[in-house]
Amino acid sequence: MKYRFSVLDIFRGLFASFVVLFHMAFFTNTPVINNPIVENSDVFVDFFFVLSGFVITYRYQLMATTEEFGTFMKKRFFRIYPLHFVMLFVTLLMELDKEYMSHYIHVNKLDNPNNNVLTFFTSLFLVNSIKLFNISDVSWNIPSWSISAEVISYIVFGLVMITIARLSLQRYKSIIYLLTALVALGLLALITRSFQINYSFNYGFLRGLIGFFTGAFCYMIFSKTVSSLSHINPLLFTFAEIIIVFAIFISIYWGETLKYYGFVYEIIFLLAIYIFSFEKGKLSSILNSSTLLHRVGTYSYSIYLTHAVLLSIFNIVFIRILKFSPEDYSYLFILNLILIYYCSQWTYKNIEIKFKDGFSVFKTAKSSL
Repeated sequence: MKYRFSVLDIFRGLFASFVVLFHMAFFTNTPVINNPIVENSDVFVDFFFVLSGFVITYRYQLMATTEEFGTFMKKRFFRIYPLHFVMLFVTLLMELDKEYMSHYIHVNKLDNPNNNVLTFFTSLFLVNSIKLFNISDVSWNIPSWSISAEVISYIVFGLVMITIARLSLQRYKSIIYLLTALVALGLLALITRSFQINYSFNYGFLRGLIGFFTGAFCYMIFSKTVSSLSHINPLLFTFAEIIIVFAIFISIYWGETLKYYGFVYEIIFLLAIYIFSFEKGKLSSILNSSTLLHRVGTYSYSIYLTHAVLLSIFNIVFIRILKFSPEDYSYLFILNLILIYYCSQWTYKNIEIKFKDGFSVFKTAKSSL
C-alpha cells in the first residue's frame, strides 16, 4: 500500500521555518524572536534526519543489490545536490562582493574566518559534517553541513541494506536499524564524553546517522502496526497528536537543559512521526486542509538551503542601509519570511524540480546508448 505522509511534509515545512527564525534571532532584539522556543529550534534539524530515515526506508525497503544502490544514490544526488551547489556559489559571490560593498556600507569582511579554500572544497564535496583539522565552525552556506550528514546517512543506509540482503537478515531489519542508531550515539558519546548530539561541522555526520536510523526503526514499527491500529477511534489519535505536539514544544522550551541529553529529541520525534504518519486525528485534518502549509512543506528543502543567504541580504538592506533597528524585527520578520517563501518557490520550480526530472532524462539517455 502506498502512503503520502502529507502531514509529515507539513511538519517539515513548519520546522524548517522555525530553523529560519533560529538563525534570524542572531540579527534581532525582540521577544517575538528572541525567546526559548526559537532560540532552541536548532534541534528541529534532528526531526529532519528522523523523518528522512522514515521516508527513505519506506521508499527503498526492498533495495538489495549494488545496482539498486547506485540508482538510489543517483536519485538522491539529483534531488539534493543541484540546489546545494547553486547556494554554495551564491555564498561565494557574496564573500567576493564584500570588498566592493564595504565602500558603501558597513560589512563584516571577516564575518566568518572559516570561509576559506579548505572549507569551500569540504562543502563542495559534502564532507563538511566530518571533523577536520583547522576548522572551528560551520562555513559558507551554513545549513549545508546537514546535507553532508544526510548524504553520509544515505551511503550507510545503502550498505546496511545490501548487507541485510546478502546475509539474509531481513527478519532482523528493525533490530539492525536500531543498533545502527545506538552505535552512532555510542560513538558520539565516547568521542565527546557526553550525550549531547547537537553537533554540526565536527560530528554532524554521527548526529545524522542517529536520527536517520531512528527514523528507519520508526518506519518498521509503523509498517508492522499500521493495519491493526488504523481502525482505532480517531479521538484517541487526536489526543495522542495534541500530547506529542505539546511534548515537542515543551522539550524545545527547556532546550538548554535537554540538549545535554540529545537522544530525548530522537525519541520525541520518533513518537511524533509515528503518530502523525497515520493522519487520523483532528490536528492532522486541520493541517491537511491548509493549501499554504502544503506549499511550505513542498518548498521546505529550498527554505532550508536558501534562508541563510536571504537572511544576510535582508539584514544588510533593512538594518545596514535603511537603518531599521534589531527591535523592528518584531514585525520585519514577517516580510523576511515572505521573501524566503517566494524565493524558495522559485528555486523549487527552477532548480529542485528541473534537476530532479533531470535524473529521468539521464537514465533514459544512458539506456539508449
